[in-house]
Amino acid sequence: MRHLWSFLAGLVVAPVTWVLVTLGQDGSSGTIGRWVEIGKFNTANLIEPAVYLGVGGILLGLLGTLRISPVGPLVAGLLMVVPYIGMFVAPFEVRDTIPDGWKVFGDPLPLQLPVENGTLFLLGMMLIMATFSLQRWRRWPAPAGAPVPAEAEKNTTDSEVTLTDWPPVASPERDTAAPITLAYPDSTPTEPLP
Repeated sequence: MRHLWSFLAGLVVAPVTWVLVTLGQDGSSGTIGRWVEIGKFNTANLIEPAVYLGVGGILLGLLGTLRISPVGPLVAGLLMVVPYIGMFVAPFEVRDTIPDGWKVFGDPLPLQLPVENGTLFLLGMMLIMATFSLQRWRRWPAPAGAPVPAEAEKNTTDSEVTLTDWPPVASPERDTAAPITLAYPDSTPTEPLP
């Protein structure tokens, strides 16, 4: 079931991130280009593109680092890499299949931009590499307080001692003497000063 949820997350995150990266890149480049053109700047104009890019980065980061299943990052990575690889085979056909002229909240949405400048390929490769993380393929460790399965109880004997075995509170093995350190000298304490 976790593979199915991860797969669906990959199918959703890839296009949403593509749109967010497009809005962020177009907004940033347009804003900075305008600053250069007029010779003045207002950094508040970069807030909207930064939010788009930040949300896209958070989505990709969650998909790439959460240990749900490696299927999601692989699917999302392949969906992002395929358009750029298609540019090697048939660049004009790939470019024509990408929708053009869309708008989101009144802002133009040039979906070709991240494909043409390679950003989509870069992000897709990062997600594909996240698939090959060895930590993704390992099982989660059992919590410390989890009950021990019956098989493990049969295999342990009284002579085996683990790191979590502590002597009982009233045991003579228990170390009750104060440690000898600079703060607690071994000699008897001197008289307090008046």
